[in-house]
Amino acid sequence: MAPPVQNSEVYLLNSLHAPSLPPPSPASSDTPCERELSPPSDGLMSITPQKIQDSCLTFNQRLSNAVHVLRTEATALSCLRGLYETDPVAREGFNSAVEAITRFNGDKGKLVTSGVGKSGNIAKKLVATMNSLKIHATYLHPTDALHGELGKVGKHDTILLITFSGKTPELLSLLPHFDQSLPLIVMISHTHASTCEIIKHRPDAILLPAPIHESEADSFGCSAPTTSTTMALALSDALAIVISNELHVNVSAVFSQNHPGGAVGDAFKGPQKVSDLAIPLIYIPEARKDAVTGAHILMSGYRSETGWVRLGGDIVVPPRRIKRLRSFDMDEPATCIQGLMVPSKEWISIPAETDLPQATGWITRMRGTVPGAEIKYGDDAVLVTIVDGEVSGVIEIAELMA
Repeated sequence: MAPPVQNSEVYLLNSLHAPSLPPPSPASSDTPCERELSPPSDGLMSITPQKIQDSCLTFNQRLSNAVHVLRTEATALSCLRGLYETDPVAREGFNSAVEAITRFNGDKGKLVTSGVGKSGNIAKKLVATMNSLKIHATYLHPTDALHGELGKVGKHDTILLITFSGKTPELLSLLPHFDQSLPLIVMISHTHASTCEIIKHRPDAILLPAPIHESEADSFGCSAPTTSTTMALALSDALAIVISNELHVNVSAVFSQNHPGGAVGDAFKGPQKVSDLAIPLIYIPEARKDAVTGAHILMSGYRSETGWVRLGGDIVVPPRRIKRLRSFDMDEPATCIQGLMVPSKEWISIPAETDLPQATGWITRMRGTVPGAEIKYGDDAVLVTIVDGEVSGVIEIAELMA
């Protein structure tokens, strides 16, 4: 009997004949994302499922496209920064724009912004930022302006038009209806006034160039406002911040006053309860009770981020007392230095969630009614906050009352 014939050909079930194909190549160590697979031949299943290959390509392409957009807009911002660092036209325009908007020191007049489409959205966002910084501003829709809204423009106002092309028809139609005595600022992609249609009609207008280094069609294959709106937004922010710093001594305080809501408002509210001021006990470094001198306490207080030192869980040394250590106290045992340590029996307990006005009012009443209150409730006394019956934090009464 003849031996069986062996070969490496692949035969398909239900096929009339065996296809004439070479044997498959050994598997590669590359992953599906690292190599390009040839399309499978008709009738045969690909070794790597097409779904896996497509998924890898889609993931990489998505991230590549995203990084391209971010890189393009970052480059444009870098170019815009360079323009305002070096270009006389841009620098003079920005300076003149700030002077026009601040000419009444915020006492009267407002900024009136206008734009169409995406530029209109940038104009509205600038108004919102300005108002949160107590810079009077309002948005004027070009179409609504021609149907009665022009009445919101006052005799002390400044006009800011935002347009990429510099020839937006709605803005050109609106232009003749502005009082010629009102300063007019035009934020556009042009870097020279001679190429801007709006400025040709108002030669005294202030130019705020916001160009892009390459067209959006070249960058992304379409002219959708992307890089251009980023430039206008960034330049608007620069305008708002510079003006706020000129009008207000404390911009942060002004902003917090005008933005009481949300997470931003919460961040500016400051301490509301005793627990907001108290130093958590776990944050206070511990010094050894044995062989601790005044020098040890002073050094521990210096190294402590909170300024407090504790000895175990029942003795604390507050910053005010550490600061009063004298040179001859340095070699003395800390336990022998009068008035330095505050043991737990001298702590004054208060619920951690007590409102600050309530807490300060209570201390004031205690000082006026309790015998010996000038010491027990004095500035050096230690107040401890209580949560679920346990000490959670400490605070000097002097800091609470301040």
